[in-house]
Amino acid sequence: MSKLNIPPNQRIFKEGELNNAMYIILQGNVEIFFTVNNSQTRLAMMKPGDFFGEMALFSSNPRSATARTITNCEVAVIESKQQLENFLVKNPKFAAKMVSIMADRLARTNELLISSMEKSVAKKIEFSTEVGKEHQTDISDVQDVE
Repeated sequence: MSKLNIPPNQRIFKEGELNNAMYIILQGNVEIFFTVNNSQTRLAMMKPGDFFGEMALFSSNPRSATARTITNCEVAVIESKQQLENFLVKNPKFAAKMVSIMADRLARTNELLISSMEKSVAKKIEFSTEVGKEHQTDISDVQDVE
């Protein structure tokens, strides 16, 4: 595990990048955000003791957000599952904190997914009702059915 000192307003990683490291903030503050249609949406403000980027150790997917320093920062960089495992064994309190935080993040992600799915289903139902109205047939248009 290595440590980095990063000045304010510097990008640590960018949304869409392939990078397998996770970070633990030792000093300073980091903003996590994503961009849609040139508009930034803040996901989190991180402080000393917080961690971010952990999903990169478990998947080979591109980054889903950008991390940028707000102040001068010192971060610990963990670049492999083995490094993470060694760190967690040596720091059991941090391991417990990490499990709790990851469970909270997963619960929030599930809530967002369910909410999004409910909205999607509602739109499909609304759409199918509208389509049905367009194609309603007047009973007088029906010919002999025998």
